[in-house]
Amino acid sequence: AIATPALEAIGEATAGRELVLVPGNHDYELASPALKRERLRGRSALPLEGRYSTDHGELSHRVAALMPDTDVSLAYPGLWLRDDVFATHGHYVDLHLTVPRVESIFAHAVGRLMGANGPELSVDAYESALSPVYAFSHALAQSTRVNASVGRGNTSREMWVRASGGGLAGLALGGAAIPVAVSTLNRLGIGRFRPDISALELRRAGLRAMDQVIGELDIEAAHVIFGHTHRAGPLPGEVEGWWLRGGTRLHNTGSWIMEEAFSATEGPANPYWPGRVTWLDEDGPPRFEDVLEGLAL
Repeated sequence: AIATPALEAIGEATAGRELVLVPGNHDYELASPALKRERLRGRSALPLEGRYSTDHGELSHRVAALMPDTDVSLAYPGLWLRDDVFATHGHYVDLHLTVPRVESIFAHAVGRLMGANGPELSVDAYESALSPVYAFSHALAQSTRVNASVGRGNTSREMWVRASGGGLAGLALGGAAIPVAVSTLNRLGIGRFRPDISALELRRAGLRAMDQVIGELDIEAAHVIFGHTHRAGPLPGEVEGWWLRGGTRLHNTGSWIMEEAFSATEGPANPYWPGRVTWLDEDGPPRFEDVLEGLAL
């Protein structure tokens, strides 16, 4: 209900055009019914670019109904925008992140149980590890009794604020609890986490994880566009991590929510500041545009 005005406005702006939704973790329920239908039909392997109708699920159908004059469809887990440009939400990085985000810890644990921590991962392997985590998160979000921060999926963000924000709580959490917890998780074989939760390591870890996803799924693209980490890039002057060994260049679309924990002190210059859009022309690399420039937020 909260998103209805925004979706209706998007529908007005895209009337008579095609709109492809590429779900990720928080809106996984858009894709889940279609994926279940494919499995029931006996499909042996999910494709890298699965194209699905919005009629398969109640939520996707309701979203499309708010845009009646737009040709709405789903692509999951990604979409080829051009022969050399692949776009995905980027949530598969949760299985490779070395920063101990709550979601990643669960993903690593489920992946270990499902045997999805080995080499040569497929779309199905990622789904076996991540779909239970996202289904659980969706169920929590629908509960009126659940804590609001959990329902919004802000658990990791709140942990980062407490651990890096200074004060006694931050000192205790960042200085002792996280290193001990990381050491325990690694000894249990749940993941290969690092105790560093600095902003720099958050960026590096996200790019390393996306690099691994591209390698696992054998995505041969000059450019890969993703989001998920909410950290836009590459910004002017940034090179490290954005250019991969095989020649692929990464592009992160950034955030469309106010990440006060990360951007409150720097304003629009901060990579977590909301309002960036990634544009793609018929040729050339993807490019950023700040569509909220000049607006007071």
